[in-house]
Amino acid sequence: MRCSKMSSFIVMDIVRDALRYEDTVHFEIGQPDLPPSPRVKKALHDAIDGDKFSYTESLGLLELREKIAQQYRADYGLDIDPARIFLTPGTSGAFLIAYSLTLKHSFKLGLSDPSYPCYKNFAHMLDIEPVFMPIDKEDDFELHVEDLRGKELDALHISSPSNPTGNIYKRENFRELIEYCDKEKIAFISDELYHGLTYEDDASCALEFSDNAYVINGFSKYYCVPGNRLGWIIVPQDKLKEAEILSQNLFISAPTLSQYGALEAFDDEYQKRVKEEFKRRRDYLFGELSKIFEIDATPQGAFYLWANISKYSDDSFVFARELLEKLHVAATPGIDFGRNGTSKYIRFAYTRNIEHLAKGVQRLREYLLT
Repeated sequence: MRCSKMSSFIVMDIVRDALRYEDTVHFEIGQPDLPPSPRVKKALHDAIDGDKFSYTESLGLLELREKIAQQYRADYGLDIDPARIFLTPGTSGAFLIAYSLTLKHSFKLGLSDPSYPCYKNFAHMLDIEPVFMPIDKEDDFELHVEDLRGKELDALHISSPSNPTGNIYKRENFRELIEYCDKEKIAFISDELYHGLTYEDDASCALEFSDNAYVINGFSKYYCVPGNRLGWIIVPQDKLKEAEILSQNLFISAPTLSQYGALEAFDDEYQKRVKEEFKRRRDYLFGELSKIFEIDATPQGAFYLWANISKYSDDSFVFARELLEKLHVAATPGIDFGRNGTSKYIRFAYTRNIEHLAKGVQRLREYLLT
């Protein structure tokens, strides 16, 4: 195993060090500050009162998997067999299942650069070779079929909306990638965790184009329960038994109380307000930070801004430390997300209220523009 190649998240050092200052403005971590629907809280209390402390089956509560399937019907017009839905401890558990189902020792996993750092770390953990393909503003931070040719990939893993740029893959390009992967027998893994948090155009689900895709989602972002550690993966029909065996061995079952709470997560009226609040924050922060930094990608989804710091620094780690130590403003260095020019970027998360964000904007403006 090549665990020695795994890297820690620099952002977690920033998070820890930011606690030293009582007045820190937090842009660093992708954790929504909004509570979940009150219905989720009540369901959790009811589960505790009902002594719901035993394991569920490895796939997860059937009632919850049926509700997830209903949501795919409502959102995408898809009929998903609940037997294909596996509940996992966060999306991290889903990544492990997807990689274990599709990749073996020394197989090649295609990833964009930049991308979410857990992907490559799990690849190293499982002795899988990550193959990085650069993306930037010239291609709207999207991979295209041309990027895949000649790479001899065994799987491709993308996210849309993405972390760290917040872009959404255009529907036609998304379809072409999936069709190419199907044709070339490349497993297509789609991280759709930020679906729902889209502000102009909706994101496409990979299952709209192929039943062979592996689709991952969860409750931590849009549904505002990151600490409940509950995600899911939808696997192809011919992988059900293998996925069940993996689930049993990796984690027995997802957290039981979290599953009972998630039964009430699909509160459309409440989630509409969540989306509207994050859009207000996006609009505010994009407008203000565009006056200070070059923003190469208008965030169409998720809750991140990918800010080009080139006119101030060419070292995102040093720059992020400087902002924290001098301004008590915490942001994530771009080098957490890859090596493709990431030393010239930092990521700002708009996961706090506008009043909080405004304090950070004011400090940045005074420090960098005066």
